[in-house]
Amino acid sequence: MAQELSPAQRTLTVGVLGAGTVGSQVIRLLTEQADDFAARSGARLEITGVAVRDVSAPRDVSVPQDLLTDDATAVATGNDLVIELIGGIEPARTLILAAFKAGASVITGNKALIAAHGPELYAAAAAAGTDFYYEAAVAGAIPVVYALRESMAGDRVTSVLGIVNGTTNYILDEMSTKGLSFETALATAQELGYAEADPTADVDGLDAAAKAAIIASLAFHTRVGLDDVSVEGIRAITADDIREAHASGCELKLLAIAQRRDDEHAHGVSVRVHPALVPSDHPLASVHGAYNAVLVEAESAGRLMFYGQGAGGAPTASAVLSDVVAAAAHRVHGGQAPRESSYAHLPVLGPEAAVTRYQIQLRADDAVGSLAAMASVFADNGVSINSVRQSAYVTTDGSDDQAVVTFVTHPAPVYHLDAAVEGLRASERVAEIVSIQRVEGE
Repeated sequence: MAQELSPAQRTLTVGVLGAGTVGSQVIRLLTEQADDFAARSGARLEITGVAVRDVSAPRDVSVPQDLLTDDATAVATGNDLVIELIGGIEPARTLILAAFKAGASVITGNKALIAAHGPELYAAAAAAGTDFYYEAAVAGAIPVVYALRESMAGDRVTSVLGIVNGTTNYILDEMSTKGLSFETALATAQELGYAEADPTADVDGLDAAAKAAIIASLAFHTRVGLDDVSVEGIRAITADDIREAHASGCELKLLAIAQRRDDEHAHGVSVRVHPALVPSDHPLASVHGAYNAVLVEAESAGRLMFYGQGAGGAPTASAVLSDVVAAAAHRVHGGQAPRESSYAHLPVLGPEAAVTRYQIQLRADDAVGSLAAMASVFADNGVSINSVRQSAYVTTDGSDDQAVVTFVTHPAPVYHLDAAVEGLRASERVAEIVSIQRVEGE
């Protein structure tokens, strides 16, 4: 019988595509902790090439010059394991497909690519008989992908509610705790490196939407793409919105929400990203700064919460390297990563079918019968009222015959809630709909 090789005697080659904030940390950790990774995976992991656009560009973390190359295709096709950290759709998609065709296992943190081309990548990995891992694509160091793809495989997930973008959470937290305007909070986030010079992907909700699509696909065993996600960002949030949230005992958060509906009115999956009021006693209300948190509801397990750093070089590198160890161990000992789970084929519902609560603030006549008239509008549209708050409103001419009324509803489908809003807007008793905010979390 042949003697089994020790981890020090086995070697797996590793190619890294990209040496930015995350890539440089991955390279550093793989180099500094080489013995630990050999013991964990069963083989020594040898970086043979790091593909970058400019070999001479300065880098925050030192990368050995002899590893750098601008030949990304050679790195993608010439290694046992390929770590893709360049981001975007192309050339990442072409390079990953080439890596699979060459027989490599691929680890990526590219949420935009997975949300747009996930099925193609899963199929390519399956055809090649290799692994495809992407824990770092959602919520940085938080093991949400593993939990949904493997730990929750024996349960039925009903909803996932999460703060999955650290930049927007930091901005909203600064507005909430320090009274800053959106513009000032964004500028601070950019100075600290939380936000890019072009913050569009973050503040318009696009980054969170890509993550929501991945989360929903895993949670509900159904293919959900970026185009299936209803998206609203935080640019329109004002200091008045924050003050009103506090008056209601809530915090404003940008949430990624994936729900499974299976009732007499709808059957399918609803996926959306938008700002929402979260009651102050809800776990997500206390998530501060650039942290992320994801709350999973399942029929058997009940409520599970995952919390931690959702961005940054070292935290995201931690998620990447956990996938590297798993893929390497499969190379040494056999086995494969879980394949795409899309057996449920649930229909993806439009945003109007989502179930949520509304907080509606309006100006109305402060007269006998006004509240009753407005309450009847809710009832006529199948919406139940949870609470009502009223305060005086003095017009510019000094009259006080109007009031500011704030309604919070019970959960209802969005199409019922929107119909109620339009009914209020048409009411002779209502002068103006001041604001509408969704309310999430019980």
